[in-house]
Amino acid sequence: MSTPTALPTTREATPPRQGSVRGLLVLGAVILAACLLSLMVGSNGIAPWRVLELLAHGDDSPESTIVRELRTSRTALCLAVGLCLGISGALMQGHTRNPLADPGLLGVTSGAAFAVVVGIYAFGVDDPVNYAWFSLVGAGAAAALVFAIGTTRGGPDPVTLVLAGTAVSALLAAGTQTVILRDLDVLDEYRVWVVGSVNGADLGVLLQVSPFMLAGLVLAAACSPGLNLLQLGDDVARSLGMRPGRHKLGGIAAVMLLAGAATAAVGPISFVGLVVPHVARWAAGTDYRWVVPYAGLVGALLMVLADVLGRVVVRPGELQVGIVMALVGGPVFVILVRRTRMVRL
Repeated sequence: MSTPTALPTTREATPPRQGSVRGLLVLGAVILAACLLSLMVGSNGIAPWRVLELLAHGDDSPESTIVRELRTSRTALCLAVGLCLGISGALMQGHTRNPLADPGLLGVTSGAAFAVVVGIYAFGVDDPVNYAWFSLVGAGAAAALVFAIGTTRGGPDPVTLVLAGTAVSALLAAGTQTVILRDLDVLDEYRVWVVGSVNGADLGVLLQVSPFMLAGLVLAAACSPGLNLLQLGDDVARSLGMRPGRHKLGGIAAVMLLAGAATAAVGPISFVGLVVPHVARWAAGTDYRWVVPYAGLVGALLMVLADVLGRVVVRPGELQVGIVMALVGGPVFVILVRRTRMVRL
């Protein structure tokens, strides 16, 4: 008599989630629909067929100006910033092996804020285009300092990087507050930038930071496959032929470029780099060759939808996208942590 074969349990029979080109195409289609919604919604609603007509053939009407100049610019900025923050968040969590890490742990946000405050206070900067350059320099300098402090003989250490980032961020935040308290006029200029806004978006800002974004995306594409080995530990990765220190250097540089450029373009945006990688891992599994592109597309979608929501909730006024992300991202992240296992790497 043959021994009956045990049926596989549900856990054993369920294949692990895996990213796919089809999934990326679906996300791309949803993003296109969100972009169309972004061009339609505002204090002056415009029908979808009219939006498509104006995109194809502009005219001298006020609707054409709204769609082709104002809403197209802010939608493009949301897409670029969301893409960069989503990818930088996935890279940061992968390199630190910390599911609660985000690009702000590198001091990028606090460095950018401190540099913008210094630019306003010491140099009289009052143009958002010029904010971008101060923000980029500050973000880069802060990230470089954190990286230098958090690097040991064996290369960048995840725990030391987090501790160094926390210390440097606190120091720079104290410096920012000190400057603001000395000159309240600085506060009036600074608070417009620090909330994170795409209102009155200027494509000139995006064009200035786009080279840094592109360089970060290239580095991210080069570093993503190696993140799978790094999850096994530096010793295992080294035994398989990888140089963990060099790989981490490239990954941290990508985070610095992407998050720094995004912050320079619109100001600090919270929760995108923290929440989006968890959603990407839920959809694409744990393979970082898929997690990183999924995170980029989910981040772009989230930013566009947050901007649209900000135009609706206080209509006919607008709520800045940074505020919307903070209001929505906090509860969403709590739900993810309590009800799912997506935070596990």
